[in-house]
Amino acid sequence: MKILAVEFSSERRSVAVVENGRVLGEAFEMGGRAAIALVERALATSKVEREQIECIAVGVGPGSYTGIRGAISLAQGWQLAREVKLLAISSVECVAAQAQHQKVLGTIAIVVDAQREEFYLGKYAISLNGVEEIHPLRIVPMAEVKRLAEGGAIVIGPDSGAICSVTAGVVFPEAAMLGQLACTRTDFIAGEKLEPIYLREVSFKKVTQVASR
Repeated sequence: MKILAVEFSSERRSVAVVENGRVLGEAFEMGGRAAIALVERALATSKVEREQIECIAVGVGPGSYTGIRGAISLAQGWQLAREVKLLAISSVECVAAQAQHQKVLGTIAIVVDAQREEFYLGKYAISLNGVEEIHPLRIVPMAEVKRLAEGGAIVIGPDSGAICSVTAGVVFPEAAMLGQLACTRTDFIAGEKLEPIYLREVSFKKVTQVASR
């Protein structure tokens, strides 16, 4: 199955075409917004036509809300036009797999900027033989992440460099890795059910209308 993987959750946006675990072609840019251009470059590099794509895998974050929404919109439109299968994959899960590929091993804290001086934090046990989530993703204050790093924990992620200099390094979720993860998945989803991972509770105040006199 030919999979188009789209990962826009960080400042490094990437698109890849993957088939049976093999990366046929990819394209990326830092901080850009040209989603369609990236798709076209990835398709051209892989020598695959749009009509040959059978599944789109989307990195659903957490991360850049605008970027993730853009990737979701692209996937939804494609499914309407071509009836492709869709997969939603955590960008943090993708970072963990990327860390294993880069041989960053041990108990790893993966962090993503959640704004408001807070971070998304998840913990994984990463070895050459596998990746296991040991603490589910949650939102924590920046101070907690700094204490982890300063205490010797291995802290990685697309935004880890913003915390302190003792982190293990910046690791971005990559579309190529996302596509490889997608090759092992069958939990396809309808386009209207694609949603970004967003752990904050939605709250709002209803404005009371005052009758004019």
